[in-house]
Amino acid sequence: MWDDGWHHDQVGLGWWPLMAVMMLVFWGGLAWLIVTLIRNNAVPHPPPSATTPDPTRADPEQILHERLARGEIDVDEYHQRIDALRAKRPEPT
Repeated sequence: MWDDGWHHDQVGLGWWPLMAVMMLVFWGGLAWLIVTLIRNNAVPHPPPSATTPDPTRADPEQILHERLARGEIDVDEYHQRIDALRAKRPEPT
């Protein structure tokens, strides 16, 4: 009377294993996501140092070389600027 005519033997148990698997997939995926986020945030990222070149910045000598090739500066100005750059640059140890 309370089950609107559905009897347990008509519905069967076919959906229970599927629901159990889906719950395991859901909770397993949630656990994987949390562990992944924690691991990625726990890895210390080294701060950029003065000795590490910045890949987004072009090499000043390369810029001067390109300017000379385009005719923006002459050979004398190129050599003056290269000498000035190399005089300011510390020698590697």
